[in-house]
Amino acid sequence: MNLNKLTIDECIKGLKKKEFTSREITQDCLDQISKYDSQIHAFITVCGERAIKESEKADEIIKKEGEQAFIRKPLLGIPYACKDNYSTRGIETTAGSEVLKGYIPPYESTVTQRIMNAGGILLGKTNMDAFAHGSSTETSDFFKTKNAWNYDRVPGGSSGGSAVAVSADMCIFSIGSETAGSIRLPASWCGVTGLKPTYGRVSRYGLIAMASSTDSPGPLAKNAEDCSYILNIIAGKDSCDATTSTVSVENYISFNEKNDNSKPLKGIRIGKPLSYFNIDMEEGYKEKVNESLKVFSDLGAEIIDIDLLDPKYSIAVYTIIQRSEVSSNLGRYDGIRYGQGRDKFGFEAKKRAMLGTYTLSAGYYDAYYAKAQKVRTLIINNFKECFNKVDLIIGPSTPCTAMKFGESDKSSMFGELMDVLAEPSSIAGLCGISIPCGFLNNLPVGVQLIGRMFEEKQLLYSAGEYQRVVNYHKERPKLK
Repeated sequence: MNLNKLTIDECIKGLKKKEFTSREITQDCLDQISKYDSQIHAFITVCGERAIKESEKADEIIKKEGEQAFIRKPLLGIPYACKDNYSTRGIETTAGSEVLKGYIPPYESTVTQRIMNAGGILLGKTNMDAFAHGSSTETSDFFKTKNAWNYDRVPGGSSGGSAVAVSADMCIFSIGSETAGSIRLPASWCGVTGLKPTYGRVSRYGLIAMASSTDSPGPLAKNAEDCSYILNIIAGKDSCDATTSTVSVENYISFNEKNDNSKPLKGIRIGKPLSYFNIDMEEGYKEKVNESLKVFSDLGAEIIDIDLLDPKYSIAVYTIIQRSEVSSNLGRYDGIRYGQGRDKFGFEAKKRAMLGTYTLSAGYYDAYYAKAQKVRTLIINNFKECFNKVDLIIGPSTPCTAMKFGESDKSSMFGELMDVLAEPSSIAGLCGISIPCGFLNNLPVGVQLIGRMFEEKQLLYSAGEYQRVVNYHKERPKLK
């Protein structure tokens, strides 16, 4: 068996029945990395020896405690990959930047600690746009990650390495982070499932900050069910992060709760914002997304046309707020406390820091930053009005399939244009998920669902029911 191709659920069922061991799953993942990562470049760091040792410990626990072990440690023996902007104690954490090359964190991020406590096994740290500044993983200071579906295409970003690692079956699941599109865009372009939780649902402690008011840790996985499994573990209040919410954590694994066997989404109203379908899109992309609407309708959901603000208005708002917060967050990298000197900053980091400093400076703060925050409130209120009429919102994840290398150099706003359909919901702090809905020119197409704040359960349930009847998420690229 190619155990690296299994889902979380399949791994756990097999481990409980003793059909295979954690060591065998982990070894298959490491073998896949060894075989293909020299071409794809998904990983910055691979922790092979450590992962094997942890898998052997997991097997000992399973042998001793049996199925009861999974009550205490629900991810016991499951190997995963983590984006390299999460602090991992004793393991180099670079955020894809030369500035942090050689930095070994003395503490563990809350997300990776909770996965560790649940028995998850870290295989390694994945490549990303430096400091998450990008949407293609081309701005990594180390190397460019290739899309497993076509090596001439980018995987999206900034969680590109994490998305590719799942797409190429190098891990069972991965962890990414989204500021505005950094999970959903690479999930769409790599043909995997990516969940962006509500802002404050998952702790940012130990996550190297990009834009502090929108940064959201989340999973990339082989299906929505696996995303729900991971969210169950990483969600919740954290005393180390004052921005985490006190809203109670639901049991997100609800895939057996059906309203009706043939119409499991009966009673769910899904809004179709015309403004999200009227933007310039790659020829044929809209048709693929519309096909998914028919599936949701066949499952019992009511599709309702809604009037949502044109997503183009979010580009300016997000650019100003994000650049401002970037300039503040990059100020800590002074080459004294940790990391290399500031001369190691890449062009993208310098550009964003300069623009952000400008918008926050005296005489310009009110004209730019304060005004952007006011428009942000209008966007939030617009979503609230729409959610009075519908339960979920549906739309394309991105305007196109994966772009060729070098396309990002043709526009200074490349990332914002690619993330245009994710930026409004990120600005509003909402939850969203991208799921595969077809192929165009042999490249994956993604559709996204957006939910109210802290309503991930309904979001995951609806995405999961779609994946029960449509199998695009099971397709895998042929690796060279």
